[in-house]
Amino acid sequence: MSTSNFTRRGVLKTSAYLGAGVAMPTIFTASSAAAYMNEPKGSTVTLGFNVPQSGPYADEGADELRAYELAVEHLNGGGDGGLLNTFSSKALKGNGILGKKVEYVTGDTQTKSDAARASAKSMIEKDGAVMITGGSSSGVAVAVQALCQEAGVIFMAGLTHSNDTTGKDKKANGFRHFFNSYMSGAALAPVLQKMYGSDRKAYHLTADYNWGYTTEEAVKSSTEAMGWETVNTVKTPLTQTDFSSYIAPVLQSGADVLVLNHYGGNMVNSLTNAVQFGLRDKQVNGKNFEIVVPLYSRLMAKGAGANVKGIFGSTNWHWSLTDEGSKAFVKSFGEKYGFPPSQAAHTCYVQALLYADACERAGTFNPCGVGEALEGFEFDGMGNGKTLYRAEDHQCFKDVLVVKGKENPTSEFDLLEIVEVTPVEQVTYAPDHPQFAGGELGTCNAGA
Repeated sequence: MSTSNFTRRGVLKTSAYLGAGVAMPTIFTASSAAAYMNEPKGSTVTLGFNVPQSGPYADEGADELRAYELAVEHLNGGGDGGLLNTFSSKALKGNGILGKKVEYVTGDTQTKSDAARASAKSMIEKDGAVMITGGSSSGVAVAVQALCQEAGVIFMAGLTHSNDTTGKDKKANGFRHFFNSYMSGAALAPVLQKMYGSDRKAYHLTADYNWGYTTEEAVKSSTEAMGWETVNTVKTPLTQTDFSSYIAPVLQSGADVLVLNHYGGNMVNSLTNAVQFGLRDKQVNGKNFEIVVPLYSRLMAKGAGANVKGIFGSTNWHWSLTDEGSKAFVKSFGEKYGFPPSQAAHTCYVQALLYADACERAGTFNPCGVGEALEGFEFDGMGNGKTLYRAEDHQCFKDVLVVKGKENPTSEFDLLEIVEVTPVEQVTYAPDHPQFAGGELGTCNAGA
């Protein structure tokens, strides 16, 4: 594959895809025939995969890219078809998207908003990408979503958990399958109350950007509602690698719970430092000291090793789920790469298929037609149970998993156990909820 500063192009060979099913009725709109940004003129269509290939979230980025390449293979009719076989919509036929072979270009977000915007801009303007997807940072997601709105292409968010992505910074051209900070707080609080009681004093260490802020707010409000006291909240730089200076004051604070609003390499390092300081072995206020990680992933658990045992958190999806969609994805991914997929991989694969399916159902690549097809779309068979892409804010609503680090893992991948599948009703909120206040969805931009 050829390379440039920002992108590399890939196209996967196709073979016959034998999945059954007939296409859903086409959605005909006035926008279908209108001019739009990067309308594919030939026999191919280009998607832009913008992931962190360097920086603190690079592990997630590598798995996201694997998932996107698998999605392209399945869309073009290769492999076993994966989730095309279990998806409740039968619009996708394994012959590309709208009969056009899927190609892709990639960029490195570096987990930096400016770098992510630059790579997305290059993919749109130089490579003709009709859709941008990916990322493992809410700061990146918000920045790239705004760029895609301005440029007139669809943005299918990758791993972004901040309330802001579908809250104050939501855009008509942007869509998020991943869950958010509010949902983590709503799912975690009842479990934490049951396990640790209502009389607790919490100390928050929080990544200093929008994801950290909204996660701190969500967990703080949900735990205070059940009786916990918040002793202190401290911001930490995203570039921090040694958190010792932040852990030491926790010991003097009177807190008996440490909440790590950190993700990726940040969480691995801060948890490791907390254990090195002996927090997990201490008793404070007559209680065992506890640590909580609001947003978990298997890749983080692997990086933190034995330190994660017994620690609670939430996650969007886990490879141990036994529904048909999850099993199909784990099988496809595992056969291709030799290990189970992460939640980042699952989200990105699903977003690619949801975009392609919306194009098929709309009968166009026009972002306004695609957006109409996604808004209010209800589906199943993608690994999270029944899911709704809510029209008002372009947020997906589905069940949320509460997990904890497994005490006796049976393999290097068997690191988290599902404690509770929190039903979607418990994590659903009104579009005007205070944690999502501000901003307007606006109108779709077709860019031409």
